[in-house]
Amino acid sequence: MGDGHDHGVDVSVLRDRQRRVLWWVLAANGSFLVVEVVGGIAFSSLALLADAAHMATDVSGLAIALVAQALLSRPSSRRHSYGLQRAEVLGAMANGILLVATAGWIVFEAVQRLGDEVEVDGGGLLVVATFGLVVNVVSAALLARVRGRSLNLRGAYVHMLADAAGSVAAIAAGVAVVVADAYWVDAAASIVIAVLVLWSSWGLLRDTVHVLLEGTPSEMDAERVIETITATGAVDAVHHLHVWSLASDAPALSAHLVVDGSLTMHQAQERGAIVRRALEDEFGVIHSTLELECHPCLEDEHL
Repeated sequence: MGDGHDHGVDVSVLRDRQRRVLWWVLAANGSFLVVEVVGGIAFSSLALLADAAHMATDVSGLAIALVAQALLSRPSSRRHSYGLQRAEVLGAMANGILLVATAGWIVFEAVQRLGDEVEVDGGGLLVVATFGLVVNVVSAALLARVRGRSLNLRGAYVHMLADAAGSVAAIAAGVAVVVADAYWVDAAASIVIAVLVLWSSWGLLRDTVHVLLEGTPSEMDAERVIETITATGAVDAVHHLHVWSLASDAPALSAHLVVDGSLTMHQAQERGAIVRRALEDEFGVIHSTLELECHPCLEDEHL
């Protein structure tokens, strides 16, 4: 299949695997959140509390992702003819907003601490942060294996990567405190965590807005789509092409296809079926609406 995409029945199987992984990652991160909050308070570490705040958004984000995945699989209805596929994109956007809000809180707290240094238990900070790094890396690795093109799973994956980076920053702060009693590094590490969180959230929010505005999927350049259609030899020309995404892993397409006017309706439908198969094989397009014509539309008839 073109570009190595999963579609058709493969998409359904992948989404089931995504739900199972999300449940496991949610349980692991929910458990560690409790450990990190207790450790942050016990060891007076803002880096741990900052990472715990980010972990709290991870847990919330994973819960949002699970709800979105459940809604994603609901069948279509008269009110929602495409089902609730966009729930996946809305879940990803909610995750991005959570990341930005968390970064703001971390910076606010860190700036206050830089002006009022607080003694930190470096050893305790180091142990908890190291354990957190293991949880984050394992969770990110599991999500990476099943995320596919899903923005929802990408949101959860970005959460884990940012939290892993946060754990590394917290470990660095712990080492600095143990080796040199540099308590200010704890607050500085928190600011580094916040910058990483903001950086990771930007791309996620940009891509979710692109889907909600029904932008063309990045892997489906219009010229390439037209080349794929005309290469089938089933049609003479293509115009009024529109490509968008129902969900981040569910592209949709509509187009007008010009065919030989001497064809019967049955023959024209067979030509359309050839084009649909080519689009599904090359781009994973399951929802395609094709209007077959015996001559091009006039430009003023577009609307």
